[in-house]
Amino acid sequence: MIKISKFLFSILFVFLTITPQKILANEKLKIGLLVPLSKNNTEIGHQIIKTVRMAIKDINNENIEVIVKDTESNPEKTLKSAFELRNENVKIVIGPVFYENLKYLDEAQDLIFLSLTNKTKELPKNVISAGINSTSQLNTIKKFIESNEIKKTIFLVPKLKFETEIKKGIRNSKLKIYKIYEYETEPTKLTKQIERITNYKIRKQNLQDEIKRLEKSEEENKERKIKQLEKRYTLGGVNFNSIVIADFDESLKSVATSLLYSDIYPNKKYFITLNQWFNESLVQEESLQPIYYPSINKDNWENYKDRFFKKFNNNPNHLSLLSYDLIGLIYYLSLKNDLLTTDVQKLFKKENSFKGKIGIFDIKNNEINHRLNFYKVENKKIIEIF
Repeated sequence: MIKISKFLFSILFVFLTITPQKILANEKLKIGLLVPLSKNNTEIGHQIIKTVRMAIKDINNENIEVIVKDTESNPEKTLKSAFELRNENVKIVIGPVFYENLKYLDEAQDLIFLSLTNKTKELPKNVISAGINSTSQLNTIKKFIESNEIKKTIFLVPKLKFETEIKKGIRNSKLKIYKIYEYETEPTKLTKQIERITNYKIRKQNLQDEIKRLEKSEEENKERKIKQLEKRYTLGGVNFNSIVIADFDESLKSVATSLLYSDIYPNKKYFITLNQWFNESLVQEESLQPIYYPSINKDNWENYKDRFFKKFNNNPNHLSLLSYDLIGLIYYLSLKNDLLTTDVQKLFKKENSFKGKIGIFDIKNNEINHRLNFYKVENKKIIEIF
C-alpha cells in the first residue's frame, strides 16, 4: 500500500494505485477545460484535449467528467465559456492557455482557473498561473550558482519583453545579481551594448598596446606571442563569472554570439539561460557551448512525446504535458477534499506539493511554482546536472 504523505504525492501512483475516496462515490468530478478550438491556435487546443483524455484514461475512473469549451483565443469569448462551465456546476477549470484571455475572468469569481500561462503579474484573484514561471526557473538557477560558488553574476534581459516577470522572479528567488542590463534586440544596438557591458573598447586597446609593446621589445619568441594575440579581439578580464541571458531562439544566439566577439567564451564564463525546452537548434550551436538552463524532467518529456506521437502521429506542444499534470493535480485534490462543499478559492492557499511528469508542483497562497531539473548543453548533447 502506497503511503500518501501530507506534502508529496506522485501522479504515477495516483493514476495506478489509489482508490477514489472523497468525491467520487456518488458524484462526478467535473473539470472545465478552456482551450482555443476555432480561429487562432486551434492545434494547441486540440493537442491539449487529446492529452487530457490520455490522463483520464490513465486514472481509469468513470466518475471524472471533463467539459470542454472554446475560447477562440478571445477574452470575451473566454468569459462567456467560463459562465457556461459555471452553469454546468464546474468549480475548477484548466485554462485558458494564454495570458491575454484572462482579462475578464474576475467576473467569474466562484470559479478557479489553472491557466497554462507562465506569466504571474496582475492576474485576476481567481486565476493561478500553472506554467513554468520565472520564479521557478530562477530558484533552479540560484541552486546551481550557489552549489558552484559563482561569485558575480550579471543578468541580460531584453527590453519590452518580459523584464517585469524576470525582476519579480529575481526578487522571489533572492538570487544575488551583480548587475542587471536591459538590451535592445536590434543587432547594431545589441552589439554596442554588449561592448559596453564587457568593456570591449578598453580591452581592445589593451590588446593593441600589448602587440605594439612586443613589436618593440627584445623578448624571446615575440613573433609567436604576437601571432597568438592577433587571434584575439581583446586583452584583459571582465568583472563577472557568469551571465544569465533571459532570451530564446535566434535572439538568444545573437546575444551569445556578441559575447563571443567580445572575447567572452562559455568555457571561461558560465553561460546560463532560461528554460529552452530542449531546443534542438541550440544543441547544434557548438560555439555557444557549454550553456546551462533549467527545464522540466527530460526523461518524462521524451516518454510522453513518444507516446503521443505513436498514438496521434504528430509531436505534442509542451503545454499539453502541463495539462496532463493538471488533471492529476485536480484528481489528487479531490481525494483530499470534498470539492462539492469545499470553497475552491481556498483550495490552493494551503501549502501542498504534488509530483507530476513535469516535476514537483509546490502550491501555496494561490501560487504554483515548480521544482525543475538543470541541464548543460555541451558537445551537442544535453546533460542533466541535477
